Amino acid sequence: MELRHLRYFVVLAEELHFGRAARRLSISQPPLSVAIRQLESSVGAQLFERNSKEVRLTPAGQALQVSARQLLRQAQEAALEARDVAQGLAGRLRVGFVGAMLYRGLPQALRKFQLEHAAVKVTLAELNSREQIAELLHDRLDVGFVHTSRMPAELAHVLLLSEPFVACLPTAHRLARRRTVDPAQLKGEPFVLFARSVSPDYHERILGICADAGFAPEVRHEVRHWMSVVSLVSQGMGVALVPDAMRHAALRGAVFRPLEGEAARSEAYCVWRAGPANAVVQGFLQAVRTGRPVVA
Repeated sequence: MELRHLRYFVVLAEELHFGRAARRLSISQPPLSVAIRQLESSVGAQLFERNSKEVRLTPAGQALQVSARQLLRQAQEAALEARDVAQGLAGRLRVGFVGAMLYRGLPQALRKFQLEHAAVKVTLAELNSREQIAELLHDRLDVGFVHTSRMPAELAHVLLLSEPFVACLPTAHRLARRRTVDPAQLKGEPFVLFARSVSPDYHERILGICADAGFAPEVRHEVRHWMSVVSLVSQGMGVALVPDAMRHAALRGAVFRPLEGEAARSEAYCVWRAGPANAVVQGFLQAVRTGRPVVA
């Protein structure tokens, strides 16, 4: 049984006349008769009663008519869905992100993408950089936003933004009223630090800033998320060096001050699987590129 046979059958069932049905199908009458006989052979039942005066559906034909219309409609919907997926207008998009991306334009990029691709189902997963890379390699994510440029060859990436680290201090801290902070002034302070196991890159950069200022930080707390870092600082649990974007978290109890001098920067990368183009992914990357902050 072929979809062509079902289409011929449905048209003939509506016309109940071989000549009119053939004209609607833009074929001659003999191929239509052959197709109907082939369909009846495949079904194992007579679908039409025909004589020189009329063509009528048999009970078997009446039963098949309903199912045939449904199958043809489903086939058409499947074809349209496949076309939309190929054009990036439908499908799914699995996005991984580090928490700081919530303050770096990711929500805006997602809104822009969804306005233009309403039929695409987007799912989000907050994961650290290492976890995202593993998920991308196992095809459990389509796009990621990470803090590292150290990528396997199977992944493509682009620098999304580069921003300075700033000092994050409790509002009652002795340095909180300063316009800028010399990193050396944080020597001896209890530090809240991003855990090395979560992001070796960030951990090393923060230690590097402290080392360049002539001290090793006294680490009191190690956490997995930047919001946790800022939250602990806001509660007086220590000081921290965080990406500038975290000032937009607007947590009461914490202030952010620029660092004096040149220091390592916080970088964010957009990463995806290299290889054949995925139209949905490419559409999302375009939304990200259009709205991304200027790298400075």
